[in-house]
Amino acid sequence: MHVVKDIHPDILGVSEMGPRDAFEDFKTRVAQAGLGYSDFEYVDGPDPCRHVALLSRYPIISRQSMPDVPYDLNGVREKVKRGFLDVTVRIPPGYRLRLVGVHLKSKLTAPEGEELIRRNEAHILRAHIEKILAEDPSVNLLLYGDFNDTKNEPAIQEIMGVRHTPGYMADLWLKDGAGERWTEYWKAADIYSRIDYIFANARLFHQIDLAKCGVYRSEYWAEASDHRPVVATILPGREP
Repeated sequence: MHVVKDIHPDILGVSEMGPRDAFEDFKTRVAQAGLGYSDFEYVDGPDPCRHVALLSRYPIISRQSMPDVPYDLNGVREKVKRGFLDVTVRIPPGYRLRLVGVHLKSKLTAPEGEELIRRNEAHILRAHIEKILAEDPSVNLLLYGDFNDTKNEPAIQEIMGVRHTPGYMADLWLKDGAGERWTEYWKAADIYSRIDYIFANARLFHQIDLAKCGVYRSEYWAEASDHRPVVATILPGREP
């Protein structure tokens, strides 16, 4: 809770929330900490242990989350294990921000192949992004979460799309106060990686104050997670 209090975000996306009772406990603790969230989204996907969630000081006016996302893998029906969180938040007086939160397959081995699973999840996510942008070209779209892959890998490249096209999702390319960009420390392998991202479509990107964005750094960042939070600051309505 120290980390959340330090950052004190207006909108908090969590990519590895526990079961629903753990989420209810988390909501209670953030309220006791005086953080003032009034609206919530929780995606109850097929994974019984890990879920995606969002807490907001602003009202959620549209909920398009997808807890049940099937796909075929080598002739077997599979599902995106954590689903996709998808909500629209209204920031007074009338600004709308659409947020898509994810937690893609980890690098832990799986019989089907962890990389292949992640590629399939990324492919479906990209299709969902394209659908959002096609339905509303004026949308302010922010994509965030634990993508469990580095930027050079095909899954991340597909999610971002083609540079200089209307559907491109730009990486904010965040760093901490020391200039370091890693977001996760995998102790078993002793590896620091950047696998947590915030992406924005072109319309939203121009409204982001990059000087006030970054990767959170503190002495106690690892007390509750092996990931470091990533932070974006948006100036609603700022023109290019």
